[in-house]
Amino acid sequence: MHSDSHAPRPMTARGGNGLSGTARVPGDKSISHRAFLFGGLASGTTRVTGLLEGEDVLATGRAMQAMGALIRKEGDVYVVEGVGNGCLLEPEDVLDFGNAGTGARLTMGLVGSYHFGTTFVGDASLSKRPMGRVLDPLREMGVQVVSRSKGRLPLSLHGPKAATPIEYRVPMASAQVKSAVLLAGLNTPGITTVVEPVMTRDHTEKMLEGFGAAIEIETDGDGVRHIRLEGQGELKGLADFQVPGDPSSAAFPIVAALIVPGSDVTIENVLMNPTRTGLVETLLEMGASIEIIDRRTEGGEDVADLRVRHSELRGIEVPPDRAPSMIDEYPVLAIAAAFAKGRTVMRGLDELRVKESDRLSAVAAGLAANNIAHEEGEDWLIVEGDPDGAAYGGGIVVTHLDHRIAMSFLVLGLAAKSPVTVDDGRMIATSFPDFPDMMRRFGGTIEEAAPDR
Repeated sequence: MHSDSHAPRPMTARGGNGLSGTARVPGDKSISHRAFLFGGLASGTTRVTGLLEGEDVLATGRAMQAMGALIRKEGDVYVVEGVGNGCLLEPEDVLDFGNAGTGARLTMGLVGSYHFGTTFVGDASLSKRPMGRVLDPLREMGVQVVSRSKGRLPLSLHGPKAATPIEYRVPMASAQVKSAVLLAGLNTPGITTVVEPVMTRDHTEKMLEGFGAAIEIETDGDGVRHIRLEGQGELKGLADFQVPGDPSSAAFPIVAALIVPGSDVTIENVLMNPTRTGLVETLLEMGASIEIIDRRTEGGEDVADLRVRHSELRGIEVPPDRAPSMIDEYPVLAIAAAFAKGRTVMRGLDELRVKESDRLSAVAAGLAANNIAHEEGEDWLIVEGDPDGAAYGGGIVVTHLDHRIAMSFLVLGLAAKSPVTVDDGRMIATSFPDFPDMMRRFGGTIEEAAPDR
C-alpha cells in the first residue's frame, strides 16, 4: 500500500469455531499483471473479469495507460483498449511500481526493446530488490541501463533502434526473467529464444499464444524447454478473458480449514496450472482431505473447485524440486506442518531469502515467537509438528511489511490455543484485501488489535 496509510495496524487471530462456507479467492496475481500487459499491447479490446484489484496489479495497469493503453472499468469488468504490438508510446513521467516486483520486471522486458527512454521507481521495499537478472539479458539485446545502485530501482532504460534477438539460457528458475526476455522479443525482429533448464510458471507462454503471438515450445531429451517467439507479429485483444483464482491466496483458507477442528470449506475457481499446484500436492501427501471438484479450462488454464476439511496431517520431506511451483506457499506450509504429526523437512528455499522480506528468517522468527519447534538452515526449514498444538500461540509476529507472513500467522492464530498477533496487517491488501473478512465469514475470529501506545 502507499506510505500515506501512516500507522501500523496490528491484527490478532484467535481460535474457537470450525470454519465453514464457500468463497472465491482473488484473481491470480501473475495472470492479472499479464492481462493488463498483453491487453494493453494487443490491438483491439480485451475484456477482463476476475482481475485481482491489488495495488501491485493496478500499478501495472497505470504503467500501460502511461504508454498509450486505454483502461476503464465497467461494473466488474476491466475494458482494455490496446495500442497494437510495436506501438507503445514513450511515457511522459516515471513509471511507479510501488511494491510490485512482478509488474516492474515484466514491464522492463516489454519496454526494453522500444527506442525510447523509461524510468522505473518503486517504494522502499521494492527499491531493495535485485533487478539485475532481468537487466542482463536486456543488455544483450541492446538495451542501455542507467542505475545508480547496481541494478536496483530507481533505474532508467533506453532501447536501441532495433533490438537484437538472442538465445538466452535462464541461469536460475525464474518465470519473471523468462517472461521479461519473451516480452522484449515481441518488439524485436526475428526469433527470440529462451532456454529453460527447469520449468517455471508458464502463464506468459500460454497467454501470449492466447493473444495470437507466434510462439513454439519444444522440450528436448534432457527435459530442457526451448521457447521460441517470433517478434513483431500481431497480438489481438480477447473479448472474454477470465482470471482464475490465485492458488497462492487460496493457500491461506485451505491451510486454515485443514488445521482448525470441525472445518469444511470450499474454494471455487482456483487455478490448477501444474506449475502452481505444489502446495496442494504436498498437503495431499501429508494426508489432507482436499477434494478437487469440476476440473475445467478457462483462459487456456486449468481451473477447479477445492473442498477442504479438517485433517490429521503427518510430517513429510518435501521434494526440493517442487520449490519453484510453491515458493510463495512455504510460509503457510510451515503453519500446516506445525500441526502435523512428526517432522516436515523443506529444502531448496534460497529464493525465499530475496522475496518481499527475507521470508525464511521471518517465518522462523514467527514460529519461535509462538512456541513452535523448528530448525532453520541457509536454504532449509524443519518444523517439528504437534497435532494438539497445546503450547502454540501467544506471540507477536514481526511481518516486515510482508503480506504472506501476516496471513500465514493469522491462520496459525485461528488454530492455536492462544491468540496470535501480527504487528501490521495493512500489507495484506496488496494481494488479498478480503482475507480478514473472508475468514470471519467462515466463522473465524480476526480483529484489529489495539496498537501499543
